[in-house]
Amino acid sequence: MPGIIGKKIGMTSVYSAEGKNIPCTVIEAGPCVVTQVKKVDTDGYNAVQLAFGEKKEKNTPKALQGHFKKANTSPKRKVVEFQDFEDEKNLGDIVTVELFEEGEFVEVIGTSKGKGFQGVVKRHGFRGVGDATHGQHNRLRAPGSLGAGSTPSRVNRGMKMAGRTGGDRVNQQNLVVVKVYSDKNLIVVKGSIPGAKGSFVLIQK
Repeated sequence: MPGIIGKKIGMTSVYSAEGKNIPCTVIEAGPCVVTQVKKVDTDGYNAVQLAFGEKKEKNTPKALQGHFKKANTSPKRKVVEFQDFEDEKNLGDIVTVELFEEGEFVEVIGTSKGKGFQGVVKRHGFRGVGDATHGQHNRLRAPGSLGAGSTPSRVNRGMKMAGRTGGDRVNQQNLVVVKVYSDKNLIVVKGSIPGAKGSFVLIQK
């Protein structure tokens, strides 16, 4: 799907025509540079590679420096491929937030906030087992039994246990575009999106 790379700025709220206060997220979307155009005959599929966010040349590998120079642009921090653009893109073209219109639905893909190593109550929503009044000692947030005692003598794959939480790729769908500020490269969508402030997100139609 056609889209653009953005950066999460933060949350705000706007009032609708009916006077309702709508929580919204502000995203700095683009401008993105077309750094590669992939074709079926050369790459096996059609796609447009976009780049966003300035990066120091000294921190960019030589191979990537040459890749960006082909598009006549400076090194970028984030590079992502998008498919099914309506109009044909050429190397060095600029994609802006004007790709979207107010009122249309989009999906936003981001990386959720990392929360470190967490127990089963916070990670999987376990409610806690047993009753604290019946002689149970400090076991309210324990996961309980993990499997059979003798056979198969191991924990089954996929068992919900404690572990690292967050830091996952999350796709938030059916978000409404509330405002588009093309002069400031900002887009305001209804609701929340995954990720921390300043993190990269992908906005797709």
